[in-house]
Amino acid sequence: MASKKGGDPGRKIISDNRKARFNYEIEDTLEAGIELRGTEVKSLRNGKANIAESYAAEYGGEIWIYNVYIPEYLQANRFNHEPRRPRKLLLHKREIGKLAGAVQKEGKTIVPLKLYFNDKGRAKLELALARGKKLHDKRETEKKRDWQREKSRLMKNLG
Repeated sequence: MASKKGGDPGRKIISDNRKARFNYEIEDTLEAGIELRGTEVKSLRNGKANIAESYAAEYGGEIWIYNVYIPEYLQANRFNHEPRRPRKLLLHKREIGKLAGAVQKEGKTIVPLKLYFNDKGRAKLELALARGKKLHDKRETEKKRDWQREKSRLMKNLG
């Protein structure tokens, strides 16, 4: 069974995307339901899922999440699901419009942060509108470091 985390009362967190908080600058979050079929619910109840490599995108006026790994439920092998199939997110039209507009107009990314069961027992996904972080340019620091080394060698040879 999935464990409760300290900062989330009433939530049983199944999967947390820690890499998203490192790679993106999170601006706005919202909660979305996730459409599950058959044995996917049983796999999630066992606490087995991974959203580390997943992403969400708008397609046909709906928001879909891709590459969420929900493993097969071993006791129901005949009725099993595909582990990485695209899944529709359950959102209101206004929320879909807000997300799609932010992606198209402002160049933001829809990033999944957490997959959890809420206090009513429904599977939910915490999404974020995010921007990619500016990565530190190492070339400038490497140039300075190399120059400092060269300068110390020159000073050593002269003195």
